[in-house]
Amino acid sequence: MNHTNSRFAEMPGINAAINWKLFLGLSRTPHGILDMATPPMAALLWLGHFPPFPVVIVGLITAFAGYTAVYALNDLIDYRVDKERMSFRDRSTDMPTVDEIMVRHPVAQGMLSFESGFWWFAFWAIVALAGAWWLNPFCAVLFVVSASLEGLYCKLLSITHLKIIPSALVKASGGLAGVYAVDPSPCLAFVAILCFWLAAWEVGAQNIANDIVDMEDDARVSARTTLTVKGMPESVFVMLAAISMAASAGIALYWMAGNGVGWLYPIGAVLLAWKLLLQPARRVYYHPGPVAAASLFDKASYMPVGFLLLVVISIYLRQ
Repeated sequence: MNHTNSRFAEMPGINAAINWKLFLGLSRTPHGILDMATPPMAALLWLGHFPPFPVVIVGLITAFAGYTAVYALNDLIDYRVDKERMSFRDRSTDMPTVDEIMVRHPVAQGMLSFESGFWWFAFWAIVALAGAWWLNPFCAVLFVVSASLEGLYCKLLSITHLKIIPSALVKASGGLAGVYAVDPSPCLAFVAILCFWLAAWEVGAQNIANDIVDMEDDARVSARTTLTVKGMPESVFVMLAAISMAASAGIALYWMAGNGVGWLYPIGAVLLAWKLLLQPARRVYYHPGPVAAASLFDKASYMPVGFLLLVVISIYLRQ
């Protein structure tokens, strides 16, 4: 540690502030907050109105805890691979994404102990389980399944590019939990389209886009991703197909949504699909590479928040 950092470390409260940033970085909290908009968005889409206030509060706490725990679990399982990546990474060539706002992989960098990271994960996992059980025991089951699938996704890193399937299921489970938190017996057709929408978004706009951003690092650690296995042309084709399906499904949900979701939703869904998914994907098609893919990843990450705001405004105007 240099003298400047030593002086900072001696100042009251600085260590605590740094530690909190490391824990939040472990859980990729900025990205997790964007993702945690998925459960309330899905719940409001299905209901067409706001649930009771206690359900809203417990639901938000549970969503934050669940995403915080699962993202931390990802980093804990992958810390050896991430350490290897960072040993040869040239930070000057990085494509910044929303995942990079805080310290990335603090355990792999030796800035946070594995034990501390584990207890951080365990605490939020317990909070998530307790909240999910209060909302609906099935939501607790979904959390356990989601965390298990996230672990499977990490373990398949160097085995098969089909790890993209459990990754898609993890993202879809967030919306599924939101629906079952407010209704124990929703329409299965709505649930199917919702899960298809979120899974396709994850495949095209998050997973494959991130594969393109990390393509050099993935090749060095022998990671099997869609890009390293199928190559750029086929990966871009799969990405565009998935994003097109996600855009269509997000609009189609209007005809399955609750009666309170008004006329603004389909108009807004078209605009959001274009600005957050199709337009940045078009850029990747014409200029395939890390720069365009990073832009797609970032813009698409705002899809849950964008649709949550759209549903809230749509419901408000309908009332």
